[in-house]
Amino acid sequence: MSYRLGAARITVLTAAVLALLLSAIPGQAAELPDFRGIVTEQSPAVVKIIVEASSRGPSQIDEQEIPEFLRRYFQMPNPPQGPQQERMATGSGFIISDDGFVVTNHHVVEDADLVTVRLSDRREYEAEVVGLDPRSDLALLRIDAEDLPYLVLGADDALDVGEWVLAIGSPFGLDYSVTAGIVSAKGRSLPTRSRENYVPFIQTDVAINPGNSGGPLFNLDGEVVGVNSQIFTTRAGGSIGLSFAIPVNVVRNVVSQLKEDGTVIRGWLGVTIQNVDRNLGESFGLDRPRGALISQIANDGPASNAGLEPGDIIIEFDGESIETSADLPHVVGLIAPGTEVEVLIVRDRKQKTIEVEVGGLDADDSVDQAYRNGAADGERGGRLGIVVEEAPEEVLSRWELAGGVVVRTIEPGSPAEEAGLQPGDVITAVGATPVQSLEDFSEIIGGLDDGASVPLRLIRRGSPMFIGLRLEG
Repeated sequence: MSYRLGAARITVLTAAVLALLLSAIPGQAAELPDFRGIVTEQSPAVVKIIVEASSRGPSQIDEQEIPEFLRRYFQMPNPPQGPQQERMATGSGFIISDDGFVVTNHHVVEDADLVTVRLSDRREYEAEVVGLDPRSDLALLRIDAEDLPYLVLGADDALDVGEWVLAIGSPFGLDYSVTAGIVSAKGRSLPTRSRENYVPFIQTDVAINPGNSGGPLFNLDGEVVGVNSQIFTTRAGGSIGLSFAIPVNVVRNVVSQLKEDGTVIRGWLGVTIQNVDRNLGESFGLDRPRGALISQIANDGPASNAGLEPGDIIIEFDGESIETSADLPHVVGLIAPGTEVEVLIVRDRKQKTIEVEVGGLDADDSVDQAYRNGAADGERGGRLGIVVEEAPEEVLSRWELAGGVVVRTIEPGSPAEEAGLQPGDVITAVGATPVQSLEDFSEIIGGLDDGASVPLRLIRRGSPMFIGLRLEG
């Protein structure tokens, strides 16, 4: 009897809870966004891109030019089986003016023999490729038509994490499919074909799949806030809830230059940079890890001409805070060449402002091009736990160094091992003091205080970098 009474009470309580939850559902549903208006009004300006080109191999773009886990996404209905066969690929795009200018991704139309734009009403036009920009993965096309529906680019930086966004495109060839989600993060730096990265990607959880490339990302006002470009995926491909879009401020800048000149020139500083970790931040006297640490400067480049030096940490550029090294190219790339800006740096543990005239990097310039204009007896660096020898002449000549010492062996558990030094590293400076020889190195290390944190500037397989090292107390 008592069991039945308890069960009855539980049943009544459960019914009451369910009633309460059900009564809350209509109010919650009313707060969810209604995308129907955006879809109805904006879909006519979204287009399908059809590309015909001579095959370079079935996986040339989406498997070899970027890391496995990061795939640009476009749809290839008939992947070729042999050399020199014709391939067809489809992507998405959108019209930005009533006289026929169309935005899509660079990787969708790269090396295309014929580009066709299909409108929502099934009209098709052969498109002219006005300009390409591989660094941002954007392309500008034009079709011979007038009085076309078009989309409005939203305001720069008017997008918040957690905000609802909507994508329209042609995944897997299914025209004008709509997916929605939220902004997961902003300012993401992703691997690119070259060492630089000028795109602070928007990360969303909007479902994006092959064929969505180049399609628009909308906010709830129906404005374009980005261009869908890449996804984080597994080997099998397809959406797993991590997609990336090119932000509208980059789109606006690139499209304007492509429309006017057919090419893009970016701001260029002429530095190689790296992140500042806890050890480096402490060794340079920062209150916390932040900024972009300059590890190399191009000869006669903007940074060199302005007086910036290896070892400077840029913490602010043209009024924009630089929290990580990835932030710097995002800011510099959008500044017009020839513009003078103020750069706030940390040098010798003190803040200093330097004026820099930003240079220009042409679309065809590579970063490498922009930077090109028998061993002695070993000696133990006992305090660091390493054995070093004077850098051979062939090493100095190969890396264009004035001097340095080569790390040969590292003692287990030593400060050098904990800092991440590796055999073959060429140490060229300790703190702000250059290392020209073994004698220099021994003298500098001998003069350091116990427990001190010091940055080492070194060359590792040709790449300059800093490592923060703490001596034993």
